[in-house]
Amino acid sequence: MLEFHARDFIILVVNFFVLFLLLNWLLFKPLARIFREREAATKGALDEAKALTQKKDSAIAGMNAGILEARSKAKAARDALREEGLEAQKEMMSKSDAEAVAMIEKARAELQAETIRVKKAIKSDVEKFSEEIVRKLVKV
Repeated sequence: MLEFHARDFIILVVNFFVLFLLLNWLLFKPLARIFREREAATKGALDEAKALTQKKDSAIAGMNAGILEARSKAKAARDALREEGLEAQKEMMSKSDAEAVAMIEKARAELQAETIRVKKAIKSDVEKFSEEIVRKLVKV
C-alpha cells in the first residue's frame, strides 16, 4: 500500500513553496504587469478613440451648421436677385409700354394730320371737278 513519509512530504511542500515563489517572481508578476500595461494601453486607445469620435461629431455638426447657413444666405441672395430682376423687368416693360403708347399717339397724330391734308386736297380737287363738270354740262 501507500506509505506516508514525513520527510518526503516536507520536501514536496518546500519544493512547492520554492517553485511558487520562483514562478511568482519570474512569471506571474511580469505577466500581471504586462496585462496591466496592455489594459492601460487599450483603455487609453479607447479613450482617445472616444475623444476623436466626439471631436469628429462636433466638427460634422459645425460643418452642417455652416452648410445650412450658406444655403440660407444663397437662398436670400437668389431671392434678392430674383426680386431685382423682376423690378428691372417691370421697369423695362413700363418703359416699352410708354414708348409704344407714345409711338401710337404719334402715329395717330400723323394720321390725323395726313387725313386733314388729304381731305383738304380732295376738297380742292372736288371743287375743281365739280366746276369742270358744270362747265362741261353747260357747254352741252
